[in-house]
Amino acid sequence: DRDMRIVFLPGDQRLLVKAREVERDALEMVPRIRGQGVQKSIGDAGAEVCRDRVAGMDEAGRGPLAGDVVAACVVMPPSPVIDWVDDSKKLSAKRRELVYEEILKTALFVGVGRADPKEIDEINILRATMNAMRRATAGAQAGIYLIDAVKGLNLDAPELPIIHGDAVSYSIAAASIIAKVTRDREMEIMDTLYPEYGFAQHKGYGTAQHIEAIRKYGPCPIHRMSFIQKFI
Repeated sequence: DRDMRIVFLPGDQRLLVKAREVERDALEMVPRIRGQGVQKSIGDAGAEVCRDRVAGMDEAGRGPLAGDVVAACVVMPPSPVIDWVDDSKKLSAKRRELVYEEILKTALFVGVGRADPKEIDEINILRATMNAMRRATAGAQAGIYLIDAVKGLNLDAPELPIIHGDAVSYSIAAASIIAKVTRDREMEIMDTLYPEYGFAQHKGYGTAQHIEAIRKYGPCPIHRMSFIQKFI
């Protein structure tokens, strides 16, 4: 149970390769995880699962006052290793966009799932995030899922939740970039529909500008009512 956290600088391929070791270690853990009966498969009877495929999973948008929560599931090949794959929050918007395109060209699988504000309000943000993550895995055919912190998804292969996973796992970092860019692009579209709220700038987060707009104009259809009650 060694500390899996690795500190690395974006753009240093030697350390990106080091981050892949987390995933090799995870694959070696699969027989032990299965032997202990941890995270049993719910789809073993019919699923064609590739045991050597590591899927990374992350989400974007749990904290905002508006918009969907978006999850991504990514399976990367052993090579090539894409430079600058890191926790999406550490990259500039321009860098994220460039790396996003490289991931789409290189990945063996990219899946995106989401939960909208209505679902978030009905079942709470954690459960909605878990639903979005499950939707993102459709067709992944992974041997193990490395997940940024969230556990208990009951997927079709073993799950390994990793705290700060987007900082230590190449595949989770790739998923964080896919989820973040996907959601940011969607919020920019929402900005054209509801320009008074400034979604293109804050992406739905609770900035002073956003809260002031909610108080002035009231909520719009993509606001999470359970998140904004104290502002209206």
